[in-house]
Amino acid sequence: MTAEATTSEIGDEGAVAVPAAVGKVVSPARLTWWKFRRHRLAVASLVFLIAAYLVTLFASFVSPSSPSTRSRYLYAPPQSVHLFDKDGTFRGPFVYGYRMSRDPKTMRLVYADDPSRIFPLALFVRGETHEVLGLFETDLHLFGAPGGYVFLAGTDAFGRDMLSRLLHGAQISLSVGMISVLLSLVLGLLIGGVSGLFGGRIDTVIQRIIEAIIAIPTIPLWLGLAAAVPRDWPPVYQYFAILLVLSLVSWTSTARVARGRFLALREQDFVTAARVYGAGWFRIIARHLVPNLMSYVIVTLTLAIPGIIIGETALSFLGVGLKPPTVSWGVLLQEAQKIQTITFYPWLWIGPAACVVSIVLAFNFLGDGARDAADPFSR
Repeated sequence: MTAEATTSEIGDEGAVAVPAAVGKVVSPARLTWWKFRRHRLAVASLVFLIAAYLVTLFASFVSPSSPSTRSRYLYAPPQSVHLFDKDGTFRGPFVYGYRMSRDPKTMRLVYADDPSRIFPLALFVRGETHEVLGLFETDLHLFGAPGGYVFLAGTDAFGRDMLSRLLHGAQISLSVGMISVLLSLVLGLLIGGVSGLFGGRIDTVIQRIIEAIIAIPTIPLWLGLAAAVPRDWPPVYQYFAILLVLSLVSWTSTARVARGRFLALREQDFVTAARVYGAGWFRIIARHLVPNLMSYVIVTLTLAIPGIIIGETALSFLGVGLKPPTVSWGVLLQEAQKIQTITFYPWLWIGPAACVVSIVLAFNFLGDGARDAADPFSR
């Protein structure tokens, strides 16, 4: 099919509008991309997720301070960015300093803006030394308030900047989702492919194992496996243990779908021809069968990652996942689950909750767009 034919035939039916490129063969991947571009919400979600992962990758540079740096401003509310001072004079972006006092009844710290203390915001400021991607050290930060302080998302019980903790927590929460899904996808495709290709007793044993795992409620199974992780392990070991826990219980649905697709494809003429010409099973799987599952793989990736992120958040929130000093969104929510915190310091839970919700929604919108684009019968 040429691009010219694609434009006239598909465009007239209203299924997808594609640019004309006379004389060029249009690949299925390009047709899928043209259909995906029509889903504006999915495109916006893709841009948002790319930006989120880039910010997460350089969290130490984007953060105004280290996530463990303490200050004397305990439970300080978020600072507002201003352009004009109280007299109406334009000063550029700046924040007011805090004026602290205590409530005489509750003895709780009360904060208010101090107009006499103005801290201008600047880009590429010098601050605490940090590592960038573990490759080199620098004291350069994306923004800050030279000679002052800036807490755009407030501080916690130890005076630590919540924005910096949210950005560093994203490194754990987002990477857990991506790596766990990739592990479970590889495991599901491998086991499901073996089950579908060879059948017989192998298929029976694998399917009974899958049914046994599916029959166990997910959350109790996660809790049981996560509770088996020793509490005295270093944070890095705990991190990889949680990765394995989330991967080992999320591959079953992928394996069942892969089995069904492999059962249907193994009798196709192109597979028979490859076997006649002497191709091994590994080559048949890698070069002929897996490419036919790519649309399913893409959709599975985009729809499964939110579930893994929520799983890590839930485990950490319930106290059986990652533990401080490791910083993740689940750990931040676990630290903010007290009634007093929810009532008087809402920014401690609104920040991580908003991050989880926004990322999960973006992945779901992206998955919807990818599913519609990969479906040849969708309009």
